[in-house]
Amino acid sequence: MNSKVPQLQEIIDSSEHIVFFTGAGVSTDSGIPDFRSQDGLYHQEYDYPPETIISRSFFDDNPKEFYRFYRNRMLFPDAKPNRVHTYMAELEQRGKCIGVVTQNIDGLHSAAGSRKVYELHGSVLRNYCMKCGKFHDMEYVMNADGIPRCECGGTVKPDVVLYEEGLDGEVLNGAVAAIASADTLIVLGTSLVVYPAAGLIRYFRGDHLVLINRDATPYDNMADLHIQAAFDQVFPYLK
Repeated sequence: MNSKVPQLQEIIDSSEHIVFFTGAGVSTDSGIPDFRSQDGLYHQEYDYPPETIISRSFFDDNPKEFYRFYRNRMLFPDAKPNRVHTYMAELEQRGKCIGVVTQNIDGLHSAAGSRKVYELHGSVLRNYCMKCGKFHDMEYVMNADGIPRCECGGTVKPDVVLYEEGLDGEVLNGAVAAIASADTLIVLGTSLVVYPAAGLIRYFRGDHLVLINRDATPYDNMADLHIQAAFDQVFPYLK
């Protein structure tokens, strides 16, 4: 057990309005690779850099290659919530957690039972026809041959925020309101270098800012409690 876990438990016990801000590191124990670690997505080898492939202009110009990468590297249909996800859902059921703000697109927070989830970058579970707007699930995209097409003939696009696209205004406003009203903000599994999402921390005015991450972040010196450790050294010991 990490030596700082009792301090974290004390903060959680004394808090009434907790918001969790999560990044890709939260889902690595569910078998989903993160982006910037040594084994992450950005360290893989492709014909194009991942940042290029998951951009809106690349999607528009080369949707077939986009979907080849997207299916192979961004869809994990067998992934299940891990202890980090389920702990947040349990706190919400106990009335402690007022929301989860996440940069993740895997849908695992909702799968774990969290109801107040602000998905800043969208979700792979939702896909829409660009022509008629019809909804299609992840299985539809996975099972399509090449570029997924709607029955109307339109191209189906994942409801994820690609590079060169802006965040959804309603989701962003909800996330800001949740963070601004929290007395404790717990940030975990994110490098805090992707903007505008990382900048949301500046809206926090509460009592305790907690950072839990395997690697250092630009905000470490602002935290009331900083735990630089793997999640399996922390969350199994929280109640």
